[in-house]
Amino acid sequence: MAAMLQSSAKEDLPPPLTSTSELPPLFDGTTRYKGLQDKIKVVAIDLADRPAWYKEKVYPENKLPALEHNNQVKGESLDLVKYIDSNFDGPALLPDDSAKKQFAEELLAFSHAFNSAFFSCLRSKGHVSDEAAAAVDKIEAALGKFRDGPFFLGHFSLVDVAYLPFIERFQIFYHGIKNDDIAKGRPNLNKFIERKLSRPP
Repeated sequence: MAAMLQSSAKEDLPPPLTSTSELPPLFDGTTRYKGLQDKIKVVAIDLADRPAWYKEKVYPENKLPALEHNNQVKGESLDLVKYIDSNFDGPALLPDDSAKKQFAEELLAFSHAFNSAFFSCLRSKGHVSDEAAAAVDKIEAALGKFRDGPFFLGHFSLVDVAYLPFIERFQIFYHGIKNDDIAKGRPNLNKFIERKLSRPP
């Protein structure tokens, strides 16, 4: 059985587990699932009141999300997506093209610096920092590298999974807090955001 532990989910779920919840049978191996979405059972955890057993018995790093699969628990969002891509059936999230694969690794490595620049700017006073502007300019250029689609590698990939949630939130926060539209004057980013709800081709 595989269980994805995270803070929230759009599925119709029971109430999130809290500090008073009992440890669910994560390792019982009795449930059979069909299809990728059915293979991964989503379990919501209340971040403000997470159960003590989560750190003690499930994931010592005490971070979310985490994935339990084959009697092992893995964490870190990017690592989880890579693991799922490699170990579950479904469309591949990384292309076979070597140039695109290399570019994907470069962008994934940059994702931490990108997020740090924007979070730092959100906490500061004044307008958008030069660091944040440079980070979004790099994303604009990256989105224009491959012309066979509106996504980072042309078609939907692991890179989009890594960046899309943050770009979507930064656009909202910066508009409300900094009165700034991060997509203004950046046609590639604007097209990317417009396609954010589209399914992978």
